[in-house]
Amino acid sequence: MNVPLILPQFLDRAVALYSDKVAVHCEGRVVTYQQLNDRVNQLSCGLRNLGIKKGDHVAYLAGNSLEMLEGFYGVFQLGAVIVPLNIRLKPEDYVFILNHSESKVLFVDQDLYDLIRPVKDQLETVKHLIVHYKDSETNETGYDEWLANFSSEPFNREELDENDVCSLLYTSGTTGNPKGVMLTHRNNYLHALSTMHHLRVSDSDVYLHVLPMFHVNGWGSPFYYTANGATHICSRKSTPASIFKAIQEHNVSILHMAPTVLNALLQHFDEHHPHIEQAIRVIIAGSAPPPAFIKRVEEELGWEFIQVYGMTESTPLSLISTIRSNVTGLTKEQQTELKAKAGYPMIGNDVRLLNEYGEEVAHDGKEVGQVAVRSHGVMKGYWKNEEATKEAIRDGRLLTGDMGTIDEKGYINIVDRKKDVIISGGENISSIEVEGVLYDHPAVLEAAVIAVPHEKWGETPYAYIVLCDNMTATEQEIIAFSREKLAHFKAVSGITFVEELPKTASGKIQKVQIRDAYWEAQGKEGRLVN
Repeated sequence: MNVPLILPQFLDRAVALYSDKVAVHCEGRVVTYQQLNDRVNQLSCGLRNLGIKKGDHVAYLAGNSLEMLEGFYGVFQLGAVIVPLNIRLKPEDYVFILNHSESKVLFVDQDLYDLIRPVKDQLETVKHLIVHYKDSETNETGYDEWLANFSSEPFNREELDENDVCSLLYTSGTTGNPKGVMLTHRNNYLHALSTMHHLRVSDSDVYLHVLPMFHVNGWGSPFYYTANGATHICSRKSTPASIFKAIQEHNVSILHMAPTVLNALLQHFDEHHPHIEQAIRVIIAGSAPPPAFIKRVEEELGWEFIQVYGMTESTPLSLISTIRSNVTGLTKEQQTELKAKAGYPMIGNDVRLLNEYGEEVAHDGKEVGQVAVRSHGVMKGYWKNEEATKEAIRDGRLLTGDMGTIDEKGYINIVDRKKDVIISGGENISSIEVEGVLYDHPAVLEAAVIAVPHEKWGETPYAYIVLCDNMTATEQEIIAFSREKLAHFKAVSGITFVEELPKTASGKIQKVQIRDAYWEAQGKEGRLVN
């Protein structure tokens, strides 16, 4: 008889093999795998007591915590669906997502409760609101007191099928409302098996949760680190100082994060030089980092840099950029350039680059096509949005909207989002390529390049830049720098200096907000240079 690929098996395995091992450190609390399982059973009993049934939706507005981690397994035992919420949204955004998802229970951290308080009366389906870390002034049900009412004995699980939806993740809507991505137990289970292999996850790992668990389930980290009996280090808020402190105190061996977060760690390291002895793997996804950035991580921090690629709709990871054993004869510089690419397909993924006619592009590192994914991770679809589902998945392939090239070694390089490609005088310009050059300037901390109108060329690259602390640079200086490093038509033609760039909760730069800022400032700031 076949064993269904369902996620509660991962915690079952950890309890069977690592029951007395520390599963979670969370802000002073230490929980073994047996104790984690006991709490999960209590949570499942509590949800059943609230009337939650198979297929119901349970939402979480929480930071990286023990409560968030146990929520996945506690919800899954009922055959219910977890709806993790981005903690950086506005109250009206939560109204849409909670009503659209038809969530019946909402768990929320006390320090995030003020995001829900003003819109409580607008929530149409939420019948129960339970607060983690509740203070005495909040007139809601407190999580700890509520949980204590229920048994930790083995829970009588609902019958689960691997094709059941287990999580509903809302993507950031650049236009219109966000879409709910339906991922199944099978999606997450097979993604975990593939990812744990490529990231070399083992029971000796200590994983620090920096990437938010609400962000496509923290790239699946609650699943494959648990399955392997690794130790989770959780903190609801992370700063560069607290991250380095956790690395030192808990002997952390692996972290996931966006490039902007890693950049902040590099800045902190430059100023404070924290001492770290153990080997560390840092997994990065998001905007492509320049090779110089990777070199700093590996030479200054001494960490192994691993670039991955994916999106929520593919569970998410599809590509990895480690150097394969059959790719030989490369200089150190060439190896770094390969590591900066999105990479080659992970096991279980068929990733191709297709031109506008649906044909695969040449493996020459030059011809550009759209990244299209067929894999075990491709979503079941968008919740209550068949039209968007049909638009995203065609002929069995997920169309990512990312444009890239593929070289003769099979390494894919993302040149831009389809909507972010700049067309100047009929030439396509990758904003990512231009940003990579700007990062080489010693005064540039962060850079984002967008297309702006130009009378002669139609469009031209324009940069928003954050300077490093205690460093200065002029617009003309950086424009000249970009012209030295790039073909003239690719160089930036104007710059706006800002104190910070807008980012998602996972640290990814939000270019849609930067474009909005440009148009709001048009005629007032950001002079164009001919």
